[in-house]
Amino acid sequence: MTVTPPTSVVGTAGHVDHGKSTLVKALTGIDPDRLREEKEREMTIDLGFAWLTLPSGRRVSMIDVPGHERFIRNMLAGVGGFDAALLVIAADEGPMPQTREHLAILDLLEIRQGIVAITKRDLVEPDWLELVMNETIELLQGTTLEGAPLIPVSAITGEGLAELIQTLDTLLATLPPHPADGKPRLAVDRVFTIAGFGTVVTGTLRDGPLSVGQEIEILPAGKRGRIRGLQRHREKVEHASPGARTAVNISGIAVEEISRGDVLTIPGWLTPTQRIDARIRLLADAPAILEQDDEVMLFIGTSETLAQLTLLDAEKLTPGDTGWVQLRLRKPVVAVRGDRFILRRPSPSATLGGGVVVDAHPPRHRRFHLATIATLELLARGEPVELVRHALAEEPRDVATLTRQLTLHEHHVADALEALQAQGEIIALVSPTPHTPTLYLQREALEAWRSRLVALLADYHQQYPLRRGMPKEAARS
Repeated sequence: MTVTPPTSVVGTAGHVDHGKSTLVKALTGIDPDRLREEKEREMTIDLGFAWLTLPSGRRVSMIDVPGHERFIRNMLAGVGGFDAALLVIAADEGPMPQTREHLAILDLLEIRQGIVAITKRDLVEPDWLELVMNETIELLQGTTLEGAPLIPVSAITGEGLAELIQTLDTLLATLPPHPADGKPRLAVDRVFTIAGFGTVVTGTLRDGPLSVGQEIEILPAGKRGRIRGLQRHREKVEHASPGARTAVNISGIAVEEISRGDVLTIPGWLTPTQRIDARIRLLADAPAILEQDDEVMLFIGTSETLAQLTLLDAEKLTPGDTGWVQLRLRKPVVAVRGDRFILRRPSPSATLGGGVVVDAHPPRHRRFHLATIATLELLARGEPVELVRHALAEEPRDVATLTRQLTLHEHHVADALEALQAQGEIIALVSPTPHTPTLYLQREALEAWRSRLVALLADYHQQYPLRRGMPKEAARS
């Protein structure tokens, strides 16, 4: 039996001209700068991609991001797919402004695995290199990359590259495997056409697999097509598992109908949203205070949109604060509970903070409503039994609906339902027809409805004592 090697996505981060692309090329043999303008200006402008196989056999997709502050939007379109980060700091300059902003973004997205490559070590004396490394260690303190290994390297002489590769291999081996039993999501970061093949999109595949011939949907537009072909690292495959860069050749959808920020998935389970409940954190050095109805730029997946804030538990948020918010979006995005995002000030552009989605399809909330805050805290904890109990308190639901709305795997929903039934909290309403799913509801809700129905019927018979009974539709209405 052929064993598929594990895959991971590693992305660069760091200041412009610190050697990110040069390092990626030295590691992989692939120049990630694909645009003519990038080669002419010797500066990365958009996302670049490469890949390599580590000594253990693990295959790594590499995303190279631009370091210039003018292209931070392109950087944010790539960073959400990282399993681990390769923070690049030039030995001759040390940490610079975009080093700090990129590190802050990695921290806000809770990317906890990473390596710091101190590049251009051939250009400095040992004493200077030691100063830069000490400054870097201090910079990492209090972030998700605190304690990350620091490896001085030179892409010119090759010094340190073997150590970097081995350290990367060891680091990625500690990552849990990507879940492959869910439904696939691919946040689109490139769209193009190939003569004779048609529309191709690329992105990092998450949550579930894709297969040739499978029907797919592009959201938020809702366009449907079919997978004509799949590629991983320029190799054709029949099936693609989560955890690596994937190219999808699509039939039935024109290239003009797809753009960066869209999501490729299977039909019927994701719904675009223009309202999100979230827990956010402002950077300690955020350049602004957030107040009610302020506008921010939301970056989630590969998409970006203007959003207006409803502060749910505070009058304002100052640098370093955390709080519950509802984001009202200018255009629809695709998000699920647990997705992380970045918030930036629209103008002048600057990173403010970030957060995590706790409800991707909430109702409008009143501010300072204690029951709302309690519900958000429950959703943030994410325990399947608590989530299912809360959902069934609102109305009866079947397994498929619970799975879709709570963004849980079906077996987690089934286990939660079994536990709640064993505790006597819920009951199952089995349909007499085989094609209608079983509904689950809280026992207390059933008792409340029964009491209401008895009172309704008593009132009806008092008004109409000569009638045989109340029509079913009248009772239902």
